[in-house]
Amino acid sequence: MRINPESILEIAHETVEQRLRSDPTILAAYLCGATLEEDFLLGGTMDIDIVLIHIDQVTPPREIIRLTDEVHIDLAHHPQKQYEPPRALRTHPWLGPTLFDCKPLHDRRHILDFIQASVRGMFNNPQTVLGRARPQAEHARQMWFELKDLKENVGVREMRLYFKALEHAANAIALLSGDPLTERRFLVNFSQRAAALGEPGLTAGLIGLLGGANAGRETLLDWLSRWEEAYKTLPAEPQSVAIHAARFAYYQRALQALIEGSEPRFALWPLLSTWLEMVNEMGSDSIAAQGWQEVTAQLGLREGDFCQRIEAFDAFLDRVEETIEQWAQRNGA
Repeated sequence: MRINPESILEIAHETVEQRLRSDPTILAAYLCGATLEEDFLLGGTMDIDIVLIHIDQVTPPREIIRLTDEVHIDLAHHPQKQYEPPRALRTHPWLGPTLFDCKPLHDRRHILDFIQASVRGMFNNPQTVLGRARPQAEHARQMWFELKDLKENVGVREMRLYFKALEHAANAIALLSGDPLTERRFLVNFSQRAAALGEPGLTAGLIGLLGGANAGRETLLDWLSRWEEAYKTLPAEPQSVAIHAARFAYYQRALQALIEGSEPRFALWPLLSTWLEMVNEMGSDSIAAQGWQEVTAQLGLREGDFCQRIEAFDAFLDRVEETIEQWAQRNGA
């Protein structure tokens, strides 16, 4: 299968046209995500992100449609009310940037046209940028408060909260100069955004919070083989579509490419975040959980060491908050 911008757009249009023939509730559709970027492949794989806007809520809200091992469609269903009021979407950390750059695929009633125009107005105003970035740091701080006294019983719930807090903190930085971070290129793009703000040390700090300061290429390759073993035990249709069977090569080949790249530790985020999702899906007695426990022990993310990570996260958040305030002062916001 040839993968280029033209073939991607053709697939997207065909997918929408097919859905329009069978679903009269669709009001608009758009293409978004890394699909629209120049460097849309990672490890020779990609997903085609399509959003359908419906009159009401649709179940399930997200579908994964396999095309080949290398390409799948990630189809999201949004109710129209999710886009009201349109101007408020300027400060939405995910929908705002997505709508600013998205490519309409269907919009006969000009609903999407009006939404985009509303979002793009004053989108890059410093106050609007802060409206997207600052709440991310605030959410991360709230989650830190929930975790700060935790010294034992670090289970899946607590670890997922920790990763969500890291995600918010990283996006607080990323949103000052661009779009929110995507899973596979999370650390790659974060390093670029942090450097652009004159804070390259934040990247080392974030890798340290994942326990990966000393993780080398050979170690990461060993963990990848264990990750692969765990992924293959998942059901074909897991509850979490993020780890759908059709996404195995999408992650595996990307992880391989990152590990073999100039900074192997950039693979840590997609490796660990998807592994944690597998553990949440399969339970504490699964193969995924066994590997996860051993890897997180090596990373210092288990009981005993976890409280040290939380202390370091406090300092990291302090620097994130300071960076945001310095940016606001420089830009008169």
